Amino acid sequence: MIVYSCHGAAREVTGSCHVVECGDSRILVDCGLFQGGHGAFDANTRGFAFDPRSIDVVLLTHAHLDHCGRLPKLVRDGFAGSVVSTAATRDLARVVLLDAASLQEDEARRARSRGDRDAMPISSLDDAFRALDAFDRVAAYDEAFEAAPGIRATFLDAGHILGSAFLLLELDDGTNRRRMLFSGDLGHHGSGMLRDPLPAPPADFVVMETTYGNRPHRSFEATRKEFLDAVGDTLKARGNVIIPTFALERAQEVLYCLHGGLREGKIAPGTQVFLDSPMAISATAIFRRHPECFSEGFREALRHEDPFAMPHVHFTHSVEESMAINAIEGGAIILAGSGMCTGGRVRHHLRHNLGRSRAGVVLVGYAAEGTLARDIVDGKKVVRIGRHEVPVRARVWTINGFSAHAGQPELLAWLGEEPRRQVFLVHGEPDGGMAAMRDILQARGVSVACPAFGVPCRLA
Repeated sequence: MIVYSCHGAAREVTGSCHVVECGDSRILVDCGLFQGGHGAFDANTRGFAFDPRSIDVVLLTHAHLDHCGRLPKLVRDGFAGSVVSTAATRDLARVVLLDAASLQEDEARRARSRGDRDAMPISSLDDAFRALDAFDRVAAYDEAFEAAPGIRATFLDAGHILGSAFLLLELDDGTNRRRMLFSGDLGHHGSGMLRDPLPAPPADFVVMETTYGNRPHRSFEATRKEFLDAVGDTLKARGNVIIPTFALERAQEVLYCLHGGLREGKIAPGTQVFLDSPMAISATAIFRRHPECFSEGFREALRHEDPFAMPHVHFTHSVEESMAINAIEGGAIILAGSGMCTGGRVRHHLRHNLGRSRAGVVLVGYAAEGTLARDIVDGKKVVRIGRHEVPVRARVWTINGFSAHAGQPELLAWLGEEPRRQVFLVHGEPDGGMAAMRDILQARGVSVACPAFGVPCRLA
């Protein structure tokens, strides 16, 4: 018997987690954290709807927290198998899981100090280290291997972030044979650094993300021009440029764009650039170690110069170095986390610069409802940062084309015209990208399902 069930990203965007049963084997594809919304903490702390001890192996598509963030809990709850990923994903996951556990421990300590004696982290640092010990097998792109008896797996380049993959599973329960694809998260074409996603090969069943299934993205070149214009306008006004930045992929893309702007004369030589995010600094070092993930054009650029090490770039590790940046009143470019301005060092940079009319804030990522970034995007005249009420006089730009996700045309192109027995749509808003992709595929005569949480689907 071959059975599939979805235990995360079922009719929602985050928490990717999928169980595949084939004969006596049972594997997991991803084990991600639920993010956003009032119910996320409860969803992350309650028990799994399957027995973690029954899972033979976890196949991890990439290192974003909503795909790997519950691995420490999985291990704590009894999983004793291997986690298999690409080498780059393994290295990034180490940074992501340790950072997340540290933040969760800090949040629990603050909650206990406020009187909640029972507050505990979703995962502790000890849980994270134990999960990282399970990363004892590395997969190479395009090379099939036996994940478990009756299950052969192939990691194929998804072009989403460094090391990201979609999975081809060849399933044989002794009576039936099926081919099944898991898209993971698919990348946006033409990003410059990474290769474009490979097209989906023939398969009976496809589990496909729909994050941006209802709209296309702007081209990377148009996005790059808009970004450099925003940076250039602020520097001409002798203001600081504050760029709230996600540590994985976005920080490295922004550094790459800034390097190009300096080379092309759109940013003046000698401009001081600060990467003020220890996690982004660690991720950038990992990028340098994995040229196998880069596009041919980016590898060629690396042969001549390092686009992450342009002149006058400062990697600020310590809190003291970060605070010293605030003495600069204009002419600097400051990249700092977090991307939605909910925490991290970017908040004190915003507190010092939002009130300056010559400063600029360039937002290069999604800003969820209820976040400081969203307040800035929505044009609030005064925002609250910690205990401070801060007037917003700086110019604000929202650059939407940096998304690492495929847009609707790219998702459809990835799926192609190959006949499929069924396509399962996951990882999207039920009334947004998921609904749009469902309607398009059904109009093409494709059998489509939006699986409910934990409901088994028999494939053979």
